[in-house]
Amino acid sequence: MFTRNTCVAALAWCAAHCVTAFGQAAATPAPAPAPQPSTTETIEVTSQRLDAARNSLSPDTGSSVYRIDASDIAALPLGASTPLDEVILHAPGVVQDSFGQLHVRGDHANLQYRINGVVIPEPIAGFGQAFDSRFADRINVLTGALPAQYGYRTAGIIDIHTRSGATDHGGQVGYLGGSYAHHEATADVRDSRDGFSYYLTGSYLEDDLGIENPTPARDAIHNHTKQQKGFAFLSYVIDPSSRVSAILGSSNGRFEIPNVPGVEPVYSLAGTPPVPSENLDARQDEKNQFQVLSYQRSSGDNLDYQLSFFHRYTDIHYQPDPVGDLIYNGVAAQILRKDETAGFQGDLGWHLGDAHTIRAGAYYSHERFGADNTSTVFSADEEGNQTSDVPFQIVDNSRIGGSLLGLYVQDEWTPTNPLTVNYGIRYDHVDTVVNEMQWSPRVGLTYDLSKDTRVHAGYARYFTPPPTEKIDTTSVEAFLGTTNALPSDANTSVRSERSNYYDAGISRQVGSDVVLGADAYYRDVRHLQDEGQFGNALIFSAFNYDRGKVYGLELSASWRHGSFSAYGNVGLSRAMGKGIESGQFNFDPDELAYIASHWVHLDHDQTVAASAGVSYRLESAVLSADLLYGSGLRRGFANTEHLPGYTQVNLGLTHPADAPLVGRLDLRVAVVNLFDRVYELRDGSGIGVGAPQYGPRRAFYVGVSKPF
Repeated sequence: MFTRNTCVAALAWCAAHCVTAFGQAAATPAPAPAPQPSTTETIEVTSQRLDAARNSLSPDTGSSVYRIDASDIAALPLGASTPLDEVILHAPGVVQDSFGQLHVRGDHANLQYRINGVVIPEPIAGFGQAFDSRFADRINVLTGALPAQYGYRTAGIIDIHTRSGATDHGGQVGYLGGSYAHHEATADVRDSRDGFSYYLTGSYLEDDLGIENPTPARDAIHNHTKQQKGFAFLSYVIDPSSRVSAILGSSNGRFEIPNVPGVEPVYSLAGTPPVPSENLDARQDEKNQFQVLSYQRSSGDNLDYQLSFFHRYTDIHYQPDPVGDLIYNGVAAQILRKDETAGFQGDLGWHLGDAHTIRAGAYYSHERFGADNTSTVFSADEEGNQTSDVPFQIVDNSRIGGSLLGLYVQDEWTPTNPLTVNYGIRYDHVDTVVNEMQWSPRVGLTYDLSKDTRVHAGYARYFTPPPTEKIDTTSVEAFLGTTNALPSDANTSVRSERSNYYDAGISRQVGSDVVLGADAYYRDVRHLQDEGQFGNALIFSAFNYDRGKVYGLELSASWRHGSFSAYGNVGLSRAMGKGIESGQFNFDPDELAYIASHWVHLDHDQTVAASAGVSYRLESAVLSADLLYGSGLRRGFANTEHLPGYTQVNLGLTHPADAPLVGRLDLRVAVVNLFDRVYELRDGSGIGVGAPQYGPRRAFYVGVSKPF
């Protein structure tokens, strides 16, 4: 890397040696100054050492870890424009759902996102992605029996390590266009100077496929979206042992709610002719912002620690069609859910010789949640039949405040070279709609049977607080005698989930090119948390099953040889629940009675989920393909049936090119759903499923980016 200091030193050396060679020096020239490490090089070395120290604060002993780096993301057909949820879909045990939802090992959501080791409180679930694949240098997906450090959300840890200006300099601007009026502009820049480094990225997306189409047609009706995202990582190296950093992120999405044509009105509105269902104009806006300020110090080989302060604000605003929602659904509800969280996180690692590393930490957050619901409804009799065509309004607002505290201590012990044991305990306390706590022991181990084969196993006691931002605060009594009356009058608060988790697996390196893995897990659950879309607004609400059991097997394989790489993952799972113990007002009495006495599949239970991909580099061009398979999510009364299976194949081609005046350009062509398979993710039936959604039809994309 050439900098001003190294160039000056090189020029001085050259001048001295040239004069001596030609024999024209009147006197012996002064020795040239020895080249000194540049400021930029110092920042790189220091940052890399501090990065390694920060990463050592987060162990994964006994867990299942799937690693995705920036080159893996670039090899996907859409590259860095691939939404983050679709990137994670390529990890084992991850099931695809509508609205960008993911289910890891039979759980509904319950994912924890970390950026550079810091927990980012979850946003209110909507259609848009709060995070962007573009700023990820590496993504680790941790599942299984996690060490005591990990609490709060535990189905999977999405640990994102960001790009950094300290180790990567330059930037790029890009554009991706394609089917469904897709337009996406992106830019990023990264650099470092005098101890300060930065990475900035932003994107703007607009197209006519904002969320899944509720019909099998190629083009959805009323499905336009506009989305903006921004991210910044700023870092300042105070001295070789410490630095401060800031993470700033925001996303803003506007979505039209797609329409189904030919639906007959159910209710009548005085003085207003029916609105055709294809002409409805419901919308949803989503905002998410987060900020993190961290101080990190690494004192040699003994003590590393990081202290972070964070803040997150998120909201979702559903705006109904004031006439259409009334005549088709019997309620037009203007709904605003907003949540603000602030707190701190501290982690430290203390190295006691070669055999022990003690880790401890604390997490605290305070949360304020508000739900504003102004609903226009009709009067109705006990059977739900409309008794008046003159609507009236019901205001049903609520506020929730509370806190979450987590403490942990653990020891990573290496009694012998092949064996590593991580054991510890965690304490969690939540005080929101519930006031509950739990001590949670954890233990995990890895053992190297040989230089090519490693086994791991673990046990974890988990405590999952209810997601405040997804708690349905609807007042049942307020809607009695209206067309929005709820089917049941029970209204108990969502409880914290408690579970025992067992995990064991093996990985083996075959030769120098192939890695094989297998992992099995079982989870016994009390107060199992789930989520559903109840009502016409596409907003999710949490509820509990009394008991749950989740188990499965994952198989994975990867192959890298020269210019060719390939991977394949298969997950087999079963997720069951019994007895609804909260949010009963969202369920039909017959379904409630059936679930009380039967084990039922969770709505997101899918027996088989698989992913695979290949990429091949031919000189400077890269051809890639990936595949997603699902055996079908649940449907029907109490989830007693499932949808048909589906397969989606995507292709991509990238190639650099030199253009006059502008220089190097990176070109990309991609096809999504190559064979144009029509498949349904949801059909509108099942527990907590409010509307049908279809997978994407075939789409073509062309992109160009200019690095600098």
